[in-house]
Amino acid sequence: MPDKTSHRDQLKQLGLAVIKTEAEAIANLTQHINDDFANACELMLQCKGKIAVIGMGKSGHIGNKIAATLASTGTPAFFVHPGEASHGDLGMITNNDVALALSNSGETGEVLTILPIIKRLGVPLISITGNPTSTLATMSDAPLDASTDKEACPLGLAPTSSTTAALVMGDALAIALLEARGFTEEDFALSHPGGSLGRRLLLHVNDIMHKGSDIPIIKDTALVSSALLEMTEKKLGMTAVLNQQNELVGIFTDGDLRRMLENNTDIHTSTIQTVMTQGGATISPDKLAVEALQLMQDKQINALLVTDENKLVGALNMHDMLKAGLS
Repeated sequence: MPDKTSHRDQLKQLGLAVIKTEAEAIANLTQHINDDFANACELMLQCKGKIAVIGMGKSGHIGNKIAATLASTGTPAFFVHPGEASHGDLGMITNNDVALALSNSGETGEVLTILPIIKRLGVPLISITGNPTSTLATMSDAPLDASTDKEACPLGLAPTSSTTAALVMGDALAIALLEARGFTEEDFALSHPGGSLGRRLLLHVNDIMHKGSDIPIIKDTALVSSALLEMTEKKLGMTAVLNQQNELVGIFTDGDLRRMLENNTDIHTSTIQTVMTQGGATISPDKLAVEALQLMQDKQINALLVTDENKLVGALNMHDMLKAGLS
């Protein structure tokens, strides 16, 4: 019985062998980025409807991911299960669409069964196969060759290298189309509003700031003790300071309070204007929330006042950033 160390080394070698085999399969795809690839891209760019991605079994799983990648990068797409397509789901595909069919053998029965209907609709057909002479490839308007020398599975049975190659070919299509369309980060964020990028690119200061009566405000003639009561009630760790004309003249924060206590300043006799931070950092409500976060980080502060044409309209602190998922 082999010792534990040699057994672990063997497992690592097996893992490395799989990665090496699949890496070689991906590298070999470069010779298949040809005129057919360009034709496929042009058909998808000209598509007035959506890309209907079709695949069975493991190819179906890869097709589902390709459809999701296309849809999230500016090319509307959806997945159609070929087995269900034969029982009604084929009605999802219209003559404005483009079909993208996946089959490593190019002879998958469920896929071939629906090809005549796709052709009758006049739908352009793109294929990704591992056999450029297969039925699916020869019936395609733009056959993409994703053939591999061997599967990473030592039995040559489990789809491994072939599915990886098909997935990479799909990614190549999606990213080529993204670039051709001039798809931007903002466009990506619009289809990912729940993700961190969406929040960073779509969320504005106005969306998360405290407004109206929730803004901590004190007059510049008030005592520090009154300011502390306002800060405690509004729970933002600071208060805005306004003059008698309701103009913003400063901010009083937890940091100002600590410095004040270190100097043994009496909170019951000192007015806020003698200990506040003059002016203070501000931001406008139409700025991105991520810009407010960057300003806080640059100035090493935990709170910001929001002004619109020098009028105080809101307030926010680092906790608001955390709640918004920006930090």
